[in-house]
Amino acid sequence: MSWWNDDVDDDEDDLFDEADVRVRPNPKANRPRTKRRPTHDDAVTGRVLGVDRGRYHVLIGEGTSSEHEITAVRARELRRKSIVTGDRARVVGDTSGREGTLGRIIGFEERTSLLRRSADDTDQVERVIVANADQMLVVVAAADPPPRPRLVDRYLVAALDAGIRPLMVVTKTDLADPTEFLSHFEGLDDLRVFRSAQDAPPLAEIGAALAGHSTVFVGHSGVGKSTLVNALVPDADRATGHVNEVTGRGRHTSSSTISLRYRGPEGTGWVIDTPGVRSFGLGHVDPANILTAFPDLDEAAAACPRGCTHLEDAPDCALDDAAREERISPARLASLRGLLDTAAAREDY
Repeated sequence: MSWWNDDVDDDEDDLFDEADVRVRPNPKANRPRTKRRPTHDDAVTGRVLGVDRGRYHVLIGEGTSSEHEITAVRARELRRKSIVTGDRARVVGDTSGREGTLGRIIGFEERTSLLRRSADDTDQVERVIVANADQMLVVVAAADPPPRPRLVDRYLVAALDAGIRPLMVVTKTDLADPTEFLSHFEGLDDLRVFRSAQDAPPLAEIGAALAGHSTVFVGHSGVGKSTLVNALVPDADRATGHVNEVTGRGRHTSSSTISLRYRGPEGTGWVIDTPGVRSFGLGHVDPANILTAFPDLDEAAAACPRGCTHLEDAPDCALDDAAREERISPARLASLRGLLDTAAAREDY
């Protein structure tokens, strides 16, 4: 006997009809999730000038008659991506810049450079300083506080690793002669150096080097970096400090990284002021790129045997012969080996 009964009444078939089933409405009235995302074809691109407590100051329409600044927040989907000063951000929402309005950053263009540092040489967690800079101006004082050649070497390694052209200005040359300090960098033919007295900074020469470029200013606390920025950009109003007479250390004054427009007779450019630091970790830098930041030593190292580590105990290292023959600076060799030592310790760890 078949389990199917052809004699069942049609009314009984209606018992299985779901057409009349009542569906409980969605009490929150929210839409179902979808993987489709908006294309944001209406997004505009602007330069990130600075970041303040989760709010981004962005310049829209740079170089046009409609140039103006807006405030924006970061979109939720970018929560794992950092947005830093110098980024070319894509912004949607209210980009009028009127008081009380907020745009929303939904992405940024590919970066041409990225200057980074780490807390120390063993920390491989990078801290992004600025994006899209093409120059770095290292500010160092001839005295008060005394210059630190090895700290400057670290700046130069970080700059060259990021593909950024380094420059240097030595301030307070009226207090001390920087010749001995600068002799440490004689092997760097491409490093342009400016000398600056407290009452006569070479603003025209420095300004000419800034025109047409995005230049990030770095330096030890108390070297006069913010004073120089204020002289180059009169409306910058960056806080300045002094050096502690007991410790010889400068007080941190600039607390954030900010882009400022430089305007001079040679043209316009961007000055990116950064907080003063007392250390500059290179935990993020590939050890193979450290030697290239010492071009004079790199040239001498061409005579080293294959696989030479260039460390102090490296057998037949050509750098030792070059130092003995005074073809390279022993102080620069010691600085290089100090950086290579910490990189080797990081890899062993």
